[in-house]
Amino acid sequence: MHEISLCQSALELIEQQAQNHGAQRVTAVWIEIGVLSCVEESALAFCFESVCRHTVAQGCQLHLSYRNARAWCWDCSQEVAVTRHDAPCPVCSGHRLRIEGGDSLQIKQMEVE
Repeated sequence: MHEISLCQSALELIEQQAQNHGAQRVTAVWIEIGVLSCVEESALAFCFESVCRHTVAQGCQLHLSYRNARAWCWDCSQEVAVTRHDAPCPVCSGHRLRIEGGDSLQIKQMEVE
């Protein structure tokens, strides 16, 4: 389960930003997940709650959103959005896609006190 290491890394960034801005408490965090990241949402939420215990982010609300991957279709020369590695091109149904991104996890916003 790689969700725990993702959450630990995210918490390090959260704590660093909270300290840089003099925040006493983090009340909410918004994280964007790439649809190709193989992150299990429920496992991520569980791990996030666990790693935040006894930190400035204890009890904060976790808001998750998903971002499609972008791909270049060699068959129709279009940039398209895809949601799976094996997805066909939504424009021409071709399968010669060069996928770019979609596998990241990014902290988008934090709410602090």
